[in-house]
Amino acid sequence: MSGVLAQVTRVGASAWRRVPLRARRFAWRVAGLLPVTVIARVQALASGRRYIAPARLGVPDAPVRLLVAPANFAGQGHAWAHAAERSLPGVAARNLAFGTAFGFPSDVDVPPSVAWSRAWARSARRDVYRYSHVLVEAERALLPGVERDVSKAIADLRGRGVSVATVCHGSDIRSPSAHADREPWSPFALDTYKDAQVLQAQAERNRALLEDLRAADVPAFVSTPDLLLDVPWGTWLPVVVDVDAWSADTVPLAGEVPVVVHAPSRSALKGTDVIDPVLRGLHRSGLIEYRSASGLDRDGMQKLYRGADVVVDQLRMGIYGVAACEALAAGRVVISQVSDQVRAAARDASGQDLPVVQATPDTLEETIRGVLDDVTGARNVASRGPGFVRQLHDGRASARVLRPFVLGAAS
Repeated sequence: MSGVLAQVTRVGASAWRRVPLRARRFAWRVAGLLPVTVIARVQALASGRRYIAPARLGVPDAPVRLLVAPANFAGQGHAWAHAAERSLPGVAARNLAFGTAFGFPSDVDVPPSVAWSRAWARSARRDVYRYSHVLVEAERALLPGVERDVSKAIADLRGRGVSVATVCHGSDIRSPSAHADREPWSPFALDTYKDAQVLQAQAERNRALLEDLRAADVPAFVSTPDLLLDVPWGTWLPVVVDVDAWSADTVPLAGEVPVVVHAPSRSALKGTDVIDPVLRGLHRSGLIEYRSASGLDRDGMQKLYRGADVVVDQLRMGIYGVAACEALAAGRVVISQVSDQVRAAARDASGQDLPVVQATPDTLEETIRGVLDDVTGARNVASRGPGFVRQLHDGRASARVLRPFVLGAAS
């Protein structure tokens, strides 16, 4: 029976993805009128799993109570919250998310449909009011079941004495047109990239919101330094990686045939269209063993990276993010296209050069051949990866960035 239900769920999910966005939002609002337990029980039945009651948000007992919500992309909401909790005195923190993917941790993770439930949202709002600080992720509504207007929700919190800041993750604020103007290999300049107009409208809408919040003295953080070009008054809040969890015992490029990995989270943005043909060609020639993957959870990615010698991250965006940091923490040779602006920001923040081997779509094959010809040099670069991530991305630097917001400018 559970197999039949699972098959029905997969078919339904495929059909659901083809439903227009406005229709899906209307469906969520209708679902929000139902009791939370009904929504959750139906979802459990459809997926063939045991029903678990939706979690209550709750409030930690501490002088400073920080909530990070509601996106948790790549587990960063959870990571930032607990980086602040570990490093800042008197701070207890939690994150709230609606359907965290790929096995990333979250303190409170509720199904998206429950997020639209008025009953659950009203209960959660009473808890949110008891936090001293809220970091709003990706300009998204904290509790869409009771307030879908982010600006109004932030004004409500501030009116009740809650300190609020925002943090941009990437596509929520990155202007595709500006990116295409400054990055020669930008995916947004391609006719094949169909979401550029939607993302442009979203970025412009969110930029207007952030400008209004800036006028009201609401701080803005960004997760990668390239986003400072979109939010010039913002502050870089480095992504956080558990260095020990990603560490590997093996030295790269020690085997007979080096293993080269490309595991994009979003192929169109990462440049898989220009990476995959090059790596497949080198694989056919016997020069490398190419392993590609997508949709892996955290455990799967750790296993993939530990078995790799070289990780090709991306060749179109000009940035480095969570995936690159994880590969660096594993001590792998990381190849990516990183802009001068991003490299300079990393150097200024860490005192170190970013240990990522530079490549472009035009030079990827040449770069890989160069790595294989100079194993000693490549290993030296890779050996600096764990130390760089520990310096800038193990949570301590992020806590320092959050300190003025959470504890006050004079702290």
